[in-house]
Amino acid sequence: MSTSVKLKLNFIDRVGIVADIASLMTRQSVNIVSMEVEVEGRHTTVYLEAETARSIDWELFNRELQTISGLREKSSIQTLPQEKREKQLQVVLNNINNGILGVDDQGKVVIINKVAENILGCDARAATGKTIRELNLADQSLLECLQGKSFSNRKRNLIADHGRFRYLATGKPIYNASQRIVGAIEIMKEMQEVKELSNAVALPSEFSFSDMIGESPALMKAILFAQKIADTDAVVSIHGESGTGKELFANAIHTESGRRGPFVALNCAALPEALLESELFGYVGGAFSGALREGKAGLFENAKDGTLFLDEIAEMPLSLQAKMLRVLQEKKVRRVGGSGELPINVRIITATNRDLGRMVEEKNFREDLYYRICVFPIHIPPLRERREDIRPLVDSFLFHLNARLGRNLRNLSLQAMEKLCSYSWPGNVRELRNVIERAAILSPTETIEADSIFLGADFNRPAGDVARSLPGSPEERSLATLVSRYEQQILTRTLQQTRSKRQAARLLGISHTTLLNKLKKYRL
Repeated sequence: MSTSVKLKLNFIDRVGIVADIASLMTRQSVNIVSMEVEVEGRHTTVYLEAETARSIDWELFNRELQTISGLREKSSIQTLPQEKREKQLQVVLNNINNGILGVDDQGKVVIINKVAENILGCDARAATGKTIRELNLADQSLLECLQGKSFSNRKRNLIADHGRFRYLATGKPIYNASQRIVGAIEIMKEMQEVKELSNAVALPSEFSFSDMIGESPALMKAILFAQKIADTDAVVSIHGESGTGKELFANAIHTESGRRGPFVALNCAALPEALLESELFGYVGGAFSGALREGKAGLFENAKDGTLFLDEIAEMPLSLQAKMLRVLQEKKVRRVGGSGELPINVRIITATNRDLGRMVEEKNFREDLYYRICVFPIHIPPLRERREDIRPLVDSFLFHLNARLGRNLRNLSLQAMEKLCSYSWPGNVRELRNVIERAAILSPTETIEADSIFLGADFNRPAGDVARSLPGSPEERSLATLVSRYEQQILTRTLQQTRSKRQAARLLGISHTTLLNKLKKYRL
């Protein structure tokens, strides 16, 4: 039966300390299991683990140890420094949400954490020191890295006796200072956690200017101006075409304003006039049929100490514009059906894709309200004026789509990028996101080719062309599909002609609510 001892030896530093210790061990037939040497100034500390397979007189061993020149202090210890570091590293690894598997240059497991144990269905103690092949792991991709190869975000669908696991795997070789492969490491990200992370990044509760994607001079000019006025209470008017990110700008201004209240957004074109008024200003109990008995606070009250973002302000009816002007001037709000006024502390940010100046000339927007809200106008440039932002936007969309769709799309081909950069983007960033999502779903390879990129022209052809482009014989085509395509084309053209959802609804002879539902259905 073997016995072992762990010692800490303090010496006055000199040449030959390790040799003297080794000589003593040889004379006593004791094996050195581990030895660490630390030198600090004129002192040397030796940490030693020794064992022997035979009976030994440890008192004699200690007396001989004391004869080594320069020994100042000797003590028994429970753990060597290297063991402490290994335990600390294992604690860190086991508290990481990703699975980690490390092997040496022979493919033997040297590191494996709890998450990797769970995914691969093996025990760390049993696995350490054995090769991946000996363990017969279901996923042996890491062996590729010992040949100098790497892989990134490979989708894995592991079905084994211990369960089913879907994860993304990334593996890389490990090189020493001489650029020789000395091992490899694999990181496993469980798919559900990747999706949660993607959602958290894609939909941040607080959106700031640092979250904005793009480096074009036109976009940076707008961002710098918005940053200058963020930490004020001034009314801001944001102008930009549909899909340029007006709400994101408004949210970023709110985030960096230091206001502690919430960011509350309302699309003025999304509600009928009567409902829009009660939603904005609130109402007292019994103000109208169907009203709550206790009344209801409006968005001005809900946005207390925060920011109220009024999107599509141009669609606000003239009757409400007068009431809106009064609120801005007096900083008070009166609920529908009420007589008392409530003080408010709210910052107002408006947005529109229409020319408010022209609307004032045409008597479709109040001149006094126009000057009241246009204290600090911000123009967000359309995507066609900042084509250098297309590449970083595409990269960001692919990152989130890979997580959501469980794919490993790497990039776009040169031809696909040229197709994107030569397009006019009437729908701006929103349209680009939809195009990339379609391409991500349709692309058969990790690199998206040009034939997977479908732009506006591909969906806005005459109904006959659309019908002829559908696969299969006429008898196999769905009438509902043809009607939907044609309806989408009519809606798109009508919106382009009127530039107003209310006018478009009147022109088409349908209600405003019906139009909004159809726009939502076709994502227009």
